[in-house]
Amino acid sequence: MTLQTLPTTDVRPAGGARRPLAPLTEAEVRRTRAIVGDAGLITGHSRFSYVMLHEPAKADVLAWDGTRELPREVSLLLTDVDSLAISALVVDLSAGQVVSRTAIDPAVSGFGPCLDEDYELVDQLVKADPRWVAALAKRGVTDIAKVKTAPLSAGVFGYDDEVGTRMYRVLSMVQEHPGDSPWAHPIGGVIAHVDITRRRVLRVVETHVEHVPAESGDYLDRAFRGPERTDLKPISITQPEGVSFTVEDGVLRWQNWSVQLGFNGREGLTLHQLSYDDHGTERSILYRASIAEMVVNYGDPGPTHGWQNYFDLGEYQFGRLANSLELGCDCLGEITYLDAVVVDDLCAPVTIRNAICIHEEDYGVLWKHNDIYTGTSETRRQRRIVMSFFGTVGNYDYGFYWYLYLDGTIELEVKATGIPFPSGYDGQDPHFAELAPGLGAPVHQHLFSARLDFAVDGVRNHVDELDVTPVPMGEGNPWGNAIARTKTRLRTEQEARRPAANHLNRVWAISSDERRNRLGEPTSYVLYPEGQPALLADPASSIAARAAFARHHLWVTRYDRDQLWPAGYLVNQNPGRDGLPAYAADDRDVDGQDLVVWHTFGLTHFVRPEDWPIMPVDYTGFRLKPHGFFDRNPTLDVPDLNRGSCCAADEHGHH
Repeated sequence: MTLQTLPTTDVRPAGGARRPLAPLTEAEVRRTRAIVGDAGLITGHSRFSYVMLHEPAKADVLAWDGTRELPREVSLLLTDVDSLAISALVVDLSAGQVVSRTAIDPAVSGFGPCLDEDYELVDQLVKADPRWVAALAKRGVTDIAKVKTAPLSAGVFGYDDEVGTRMYRVLSMVQEHPGDSPWAHPIGGVIAHVDITRRRVLRVVETHVEHVPAESGDYLDRAFRGPERTDLKPISITQPEGVSFTVEDGVLRWQNWSVQLGFNGREGLTLHQLSYDDHGTERSILYRASIAEMVVNYGDPGPTHGWQNYFDLGEYQFGRLANSLELGCDCLGEITYLDAVVVDDLCAPVTIRNAICIHEEDYGVLWKHNDIYTGTSETRRQRRIVMSFFGTVGNYDYGFYWYLYLDGTIELEVKATGIPFPSGYDGQDPHFAELAPGLGAPVHQHLFSARLDFAVDGVRNHVDELDVTPVPMGEGNPWGNAIARTKTRLRTEQEARRPAANHLNRVWAISSDERRNRLGEPTSYVLYPEGQPALLADPASSIAARAAFARHHLWVTRYDRDQLWPAGYLVNQNPGRDGLPAYAADDRDVDGQDLVVWHTFGLTHFVRPEDWPIMPVDYTGFRLKPHGFFDRNPTLDVPDLNRGSCCAADEHGHH
C-alpha cells in the first residue's frame, strides 16, 4: 500500500487560467465572507449555509479556451437566527460584490439546514424542561448526565405553532459510561418538540413504551462480541510500477477517461465534464453528475418514528460530514487522496483531509474465449477506477463510489452501514423488527436522487424508454419464441416521470441528436436501474409532498443552471412540491434538447437481527452502459498484462 495526498488548492496549469468548475479554495471562502460583510449583511446572528460555487452557465464552460478567467461566483444562504430573515445570495468574487439577493419567507418555504450550534442548545432546553425530566423518571432514568439527546429535523406535520419557527424533534438514549453505545439504550416513548427560535419545548409526547433496553450493544467490547478470529490472513494489493492514472489541476485521467472532480458541503463529491478519448476524439458523456438529495423515510406511523424522514443533503449538508479516510481501512491498495474544502456556519473554510479516495481495482474477467476452430484461448482482465467518499449522519454511514470501467461502463454504488435507528420495543408494533431483548427498529427506506446532466456526444440529447415485449404465437412467430422490444420516446417533462419495471427489463437510453455510429444509429448510453421500490408512503402524506422526487424512478427536465435540487433549494420544514415538481411544471420539451436525467434508487430496509449492533454494508446503485456509443468492443486494445504468468504464448501472440 502506498499513499499520495493531493490537497485541494488553487492549482493552475502553466500559462493558463484556473478551470471554471474548480472547487472553492479556502481563500475564496474567506473572500466571500468579507464581501458579504462589506455589503453590511452580517450581524452577530448571521449563519451561512449551502456555500458553494455558483457554476457558470454550461455554454460558457463548454466554450472556455483555457486562457481567460470566467467569473467566479459563490451562492449561499444567509440566515439571521434571531429575526429569522433569510436570503439567498450570489457573490461575484471577481467584482467583489453581492450581485443577487433574494428574500425567502420561511413560513412558506421553510428553513436552511440544521446548524451545528443547535444541538447543544436543544440538549440544554430539553434537560431543563420538567415535563421531559418527569417522563424520563417514569422510565427509571434519573441521572440526566447519562442521557444523550438526538435533536432531529422536524418535518412538517400540521402543527400551527411550528409554522415560521425553527423546530427540532428530540429522542434520547442512555450512555452508562464513555465507551457504552447509547444506541443500545433508547429511552422509549418520549419525544420532545423544541422551538429553538424561542428557546422552548412546545410539547412532550409520550407513548405506551416505558422501558429502556438494557443489553449492551458495544460492538468494540470483546466481552460482548467474543474473541476475534485468528485464521484470517492479510491481503496485500500492490502495483509495483505505480498507478495508471493521473490527477492534475483536479482532472483525473485514466484509460481514455477524463473527469474533473468537484466537492461541496451539500452534495459531497461531484463529477464534471466526463468524457472518453475514442482514438483521439474527446467524446462527451456527462457534463455534471452528483447525488443531489437523499431521504430516509421511516415506515412506522406511531409518534416516536412517524415524523422521521431525513433529507441528509438538504437538512444536514452531507458533504460537510465527510470522513477523513484512512489507508488500509477505508481504502486498500495504491491510493491517491484528495482533500476537500467545505464551509462552516460562520463562513469559515474547513479542510477535510483525505476526503476523496482514488484507486484502481481488478474486476475479474473482461472478456474470454476458447475457440474450437482456431485453437486460440484469450482472456483479458477488467479493471476500474474508483472515486469515493464516506459520510456519517448520526447513526448511519454512507459511502458513495463512482466507478469507470475499461469497457465504457459508468457505475454508482452506495454502501450503507452504521447503526439502524433503534427504539424500545414491546412486541406490539407490526412495523418493527426485534433486534435484541426489548429493542427494535422500524422498517424504513433510503432513497437517493442522482442528478445526471447528460451530454452524450453533444448537449442535444433525447431519452427513449425500452421495454421487452412478448410476441404472440402466430404469423411471423410460428413457434412462439420471438422476443420484441418497444421503444417509447419521452418527449416532455411530464411524460418523462416514469417508474422502473423489472418485469419488462425496462431501461432508458439517452441518445445524441448530434452524432450517429457507423450503423447509422444515434450514439447512446443506457441507464440500467435496479428497479427496487420508490417511495412507499401514501401520495397524500407529508413526506410524499416533501420528497415528491422519490415517487418516480425517472424524471427528465430541461437544463437550467440553477435547477440543482430535487426536493428544492430549502428542504428543512419546507411543506413540499418544490424541486422536481416545480422544475417539471411547465412540461417543457425534452426531445433533442439540453436535458438533465434524475434517477431515484435505493433500499427498503426491513432490519434484521444480523444488522445489530452494527450493520454489515448493504448496497444500492445503478449503471450507465454504452449502447451504440462505440462502433465495436472498445477494449480490443487492452493488453494481456498476465501473459506468461498464466500460460505460454506462441510467436503470434496466441496462447
